[in-house]
Amino acid sequence: MIDIKLIRENPTLYKDGAKAKRFDVDIDRLLEIDSQLAVFRQQLQDYATEKNLLGKSVANASAQDKKPLLEKLADIKKDESEINEKVKFLQPEFDAMMLTIPQPAAPEVPLGKDDTENVELRKWGKIRDFDFEPKDHIALGTLLDIIDVERGVKLAGTRNYFLKGDGALLHWAILRFALDTMVSRGYVPMAVPLLMRDEAMRGTAYFPGGEDQAYRMEKDELNLAGTAEVPVTAYHMGEILKQEQLPLKYCGLSTCFRREAGAAGKDTYGLYRIHQFDKVEQVVICENDQEKSKQYHQEILANSEAVLQALELPYRVVNVCTGDLGRGQIQKFDIETWMPSRKSFGETHSASRFYDFQARRMNLRYKAENGKNLFCHTLNNTVIASPRVLIPVLELYQNKDGSVNVPKVLQPYMGGKEIITAR
Repeated sequence: MIDIKLIRENPTLYKDGAKAKRFDVDIDRLLEIDSQLAVFRQQLQDYATEKNLLGKSVANASAQDKKPLLEKLADIKKDESEINEKVKFLQPEFDAMMLTIPQPAAPEVPLGKDDTENVELRKWGKIRDFDFEPKDHIALGTLLDIIDVERGVKLAGTRNYFLKGDGALLHWAILRFALDTMVSRGYVPMAVPLLMRDEAMRGTAYFPGGEDQAYRMEKDELNLAGTAEVPVTAYHMGEILKQEQLPLKYCGLSTCFRREAGAAGKDTYGLYRIHQFDKVEQVVICENDQEKSKQYHQEILANSEAVLQALELPYRVVNVCTGDLGRGQIQKFDIETWMPSRKSFGETHSASRFYDFQARRMNLRYKAENGKNLFCHTLNNTVIASPRVLIPVLELYQNKDGSVNVPKVLQPYMGGKEIITAR
């Protein structure tokens, strides 16, 4: 959420920022309501002062003088009640609008309408040149009997699957390797709840706007989290931390649920866009310092690159354009890993910097050295998400006979197994 004072000072910045991010918001209406509420609050303050003075006068007045004073007091209370009703009418509209105002992108973010205009920053690794006709991950998974989409769809509907045997072991090995990597880098591991209250979804900026993508438990008024970012970032919601506690570095391993509403006909084949997956997510909560935020942004990006490099998967890093940014992100770097069956790079990681956008919504603060309570800055990035990452692993490590070599760093997690073969 944006500080309303900043919007008052420079409304054009937020109008242009919303337009660049392709969010339809009415800044003029917001400021009109803000102005009206300011007038009403001043009137209520004046009424409170006047009532206090009249109350003292009534207490010291003679019986003859009390009547007009009491009548005047009654008139003030009536006017006060009318103003309170106006505030009750306008405040919810103001609060709702404040939750929709996007944070303008950083100056270093490229202008663009969608992901086709993201800007490549660098590439790593060599794309494999096959000397045979490679199979895609579903063909490999079926041959090796480690992926079963047909029964997943039969039991749970479209975009569902089973991983079995070495497929399940490979999936868990990747997650455990990613988690161990983060722990070795000083991040605190967390097993998190998956059902979130609306407050946590709003606090992390998934609501409003992301309701269609969330699985909602109406009876309990809870939501299945689409990422561990929600519970991990909201872990300290409503708290005032100590400056010496910062930065807080967490990594959460969780199952994630996404409805993928509006994705009909898009990336429907295989394991790329599915309803349920597992992910290791990294979150940093730091001081209200833009330069430090930028440093941690590079750190969480480097963490994920280290995992992909250890897996020897070729990838590229892109600077996400304005039209592909979310409401709260001031800048985002995507990592896209090479997927032979797609003949292109596919997004596997998103590293986001928010400054105090999420913290304001969560009322997450820390007491600075000068004694002031400041809103924290938050950042997050995927460490690894599976089974999407199984696409490049299976496809790039395949052999001509359909067997798949196990990446060296994962072999200890699979009991020393070096190759997955058909049984």
